[in-house]
Amino acid sequence: MMLDTDCQWPTSDSLMVQYHHEEWGVPLHDDRKIFEFLVLDAFQAGLSWRTVLHKRENFRKAFSEFDYNAIAGYNDGDYDRLMSDAGIIRNKAKILGTIQNAKCFLGVQKEFGTFDKYIWQFTGGKTINNRLVSLKGMPVSSPESDAMSKDLKSRGFKFVGATICYAFMQAAGMVNDHLVSCSRYKAICEKA
Repeated sequence: MMLDTDCQWPTSDSLMVQYHHEEWGVPLHDDRKIFEFLVLDAFQAGLSWRTVLHKRENFRKAFSEFDYNAIAGYNDGDYDRLMSDAGIIRNKAKILGTIQNAKCFLGVQKEFGTFDKYIWQFTGGKTINNRLVSLKGMPVSSPESDAMSKDLKSRGFKFVGATICYAFMQAAGMVNDHLVSCSRYKAICEKA
């Protein structure tokens, strides 16, 4: 249930409301969940978050519960299986990008110990609490997402433009873009 003071982007869609209330903006430090959000935000490019969110369970099943170790080993048969799966978004470049990103993800883990340690360096290990008073003030990128995008691309990641990186940062709680009037803003500030 949405309150009048909550962010209004989830509208009345129950899955969107649940995502807003339980996940969006909550600081995330689990590598598998981080990879899930990287995958989902890449598939969102050019589409609505609602579309992706409503296919999330299908994505989980299709992509080995977002097990990046398994995905890094996907072969032509896995690609064919994914391209024929009507439950997900069947985009050749995004599917191939997800497999590539799983391989790159493992490389970052090897270098930094965890992907979490690597990715949170872009915000100094802390959540940036933006003090938004309206959705009109919500940014689509930031100096941090620009730097993240540039570094991820240099490591071979695909579908990691600054806007996708910023959406990921919002989802993973690296930035708190709940409106200050939203019931979740203060709760996120306390968790960060």
